[in-house]
Amino acid sequence: MTVTTEVRTGVSTGYVLRPATAEDVGGARAVMLDTVYRDLKSGYVPRWHADIIDLDGTYLRPERRTLLVVEKDGEIVATGAVRDQGPQAPPNPEWVAARFPSGTTAQLCRIYVRPEHRRHGLARALVRELCDFVVKVGGYEAVYLHTDPAVPGAEPFWRSLATEVCDERKLPGGGQGIVHFELPMGAGESGQPAR
Repeated sequence: MTVTTEVRTGVSTGYVLRPATAEDVGGARAVMLDTVYRDLKSGYVPRWHADIIDLDGTYLRPERRTLLVVEKDGEIVATGAVRDQGPQAPPNPEWVAARFPSGTTAQLCRIYVRPEHRRHGLARALVRELCDFVVKVGGYEAVYLHTDPAVPGAEPFWRSLATEVCDERKLPGGGQGIVHFELPMGAGESGQPAR
């Protein structure tokens, strides 16, 4: 994916959404690590966040994966990625992992926006471009993502775009408390929300 898109939302301009390059890895990693410490409150956990350390090997080199960044005034302020890996069980419910197998599932991940740049349509623009990438690269049968509802604004945002597959809070024992979603294939093509 080589298209650079200027993101124009409301009165906000000057944001540029584009595929990440090797020069962007440090800025993208900073956005991601800040998010896992500040918003997710988990800190860096290698089994969950190893991709953040190896962004180049995880997202930039593989053909069926991508990392997008949004920059403003030369600073990376938002990220979003696709990987060809479905959810694993454990820790996710077995039936969710079976529904979204690796290889044919495009998992949207690392869609993070720095707090001072939220409410400018950046996450929605990232989702649209990532979904377009999934269609263009081909070979995927489903678009999956999960979110931690404890992150302010995350759950309502995803509910506005995607269909809930499993809310672990409703399972016996509550699972991890994660909410799993699916977006329809081609959700990004029209530039409109998935629903």
